Amino acid sequence: MAGINRRRRNKASIHPRHMTPDKDFTPLPLSEGDELFPNGIFEFNITRMLAHIEADSGGFPAGETEVSPLRSSTPERLDEKTIRHADVSKPILLAEISPGSFNVIDGNHRVERAAREGLKTIAARRIAAERHIIFLTSLRSYLAYIEYWNSKLTDT
Repeated sequence: MAGINRRRRNKASIHPRHMTPDKDFTPLPLSEGDELFPNGIFEFNITRMLAHIEADSGGFPAGETEVSPLRSSTPERLDEKTIRHADVSKPILLAEISPGSFNVIDGNHRVERAAREGLKTIAARRIAAERHIIFLTSLRSYLAYIEYWNSKLTDT
């Protein structure tokens, strides 16, 4: 067909970060009091993620990241008392939500306090998609995340 450029996809052309569903994936059971981070259909168990990171802190090194781009566009939705008591020395969690793009999933109150105190940077742990996907709370969310992630990949 003239004028149509079709690329064939084969195993050699699949992006190295392409995800394939694990047939043995089991969503994390929720316990009373677990902190969750909902992002549309994607819901992460933050309590379990933090426990995992605490047990393997060497596998999740903290670095510094700029405060201003992380500040919430709706700080009025944050609890003022929690902001005042937030420990800005504790690293926030940044989850890779699309290739190379990270969002705060734990620490919005710390980010807001850091901004109000004029801090330019804050300690942060960056969690790659391949490492945080196990903390999704439903099979539906897990499968949708894989589809979403793969749709964001481009051949390099």
